[in-house]
Amino acid sequence: MVVLRSILFNVLFYVSTLIIMLMCSFLFLLPVRYGWWLLPFWGRVEKFLLRWVAGVKSEIRGVENLPKTGCIIASKHQSAWETFALAEHYRQQTFILKRELRWVPFFGWYLMKFRQIPVDRSKKGKGLAAMSTKAAEAIAEGRNIIIYPEGTRCPAGAEPHYKYGIVHLYKTLNCPIVPIAVNSGVYWPRRRFFRFPGTITAEILEPIPPGLEPQEFFQLLQERIEAASDRLLDEAEKATPDNIIIKEARARQAKYKKK
Repeated sequence: MVVLRSILFNVLFYVSTLIIMLMCSFLFLLPVRYGWWLLPFWGRVEKFLLRWVAGVKSEIRGVENLPKTGCIIASKHQSAWETFALAEHYRQQTFILKRELRWVPFFGWYLMKFRQIPVDRSKKGKGLAAMSTKAAEAIAEGRNIIIYPEGTRCPAGAEPHYKYGIVHLYKTLNCPIVPIAVNSGVYWPRRRFFRFPGTITAEILEPIPPGLEPQEFFQLLQERIEAASDRLLDEAEKATPDNIIIKEARARQAKYKKK
């Protein structure tokens, strides 16, 4: 059953995404302010399909912790789920992402239309400066900047490797940082075909205010996200003890915590 539901969901996920992009192509003719509803709409469609086709529910806690002004959202990244599932709660969502994604037909065009922030990793210092400039503009407009501090998707239970770029943004932009913990990798594992029944949970944690020393901030961010993500993994294990991904996650945890 899991195999069949996963096949059907994966097909519907990509087909529905393509249909939405084609049907909403008229937005390219309009000012960007008329199109901010698109990503939340796409997110609701995919969560509906995920729930009723793959049997995976979505739970989002702590929405009240999101500021009403511009801020940086630093999220744990375990699957594609967090790229769309939280969108309806963001203000003019602006993702910091690798430049190569802008070259993807249709998808990349939307990224450019909605002024998402590309990062040219090959330019290092210059790329970081360009990213900071665009991020400052977004914050001034009251937008939410979404960044994944580890730079890529990581399996549930994997040893965390946070990049120092988030510290640069924290110092430069002088705005709150909102940590988000998830357990999405348990039910939507990275680079795996299957979608396992259960409840994916994201927890929006209390904002970290500006003004902390860089190293203090960096350590606090990691501690908050990792502690909450571990707790969500515990909850997932109690709710779905037979999930094989949880067993793999526990093995990863045991390995790196022995170091």
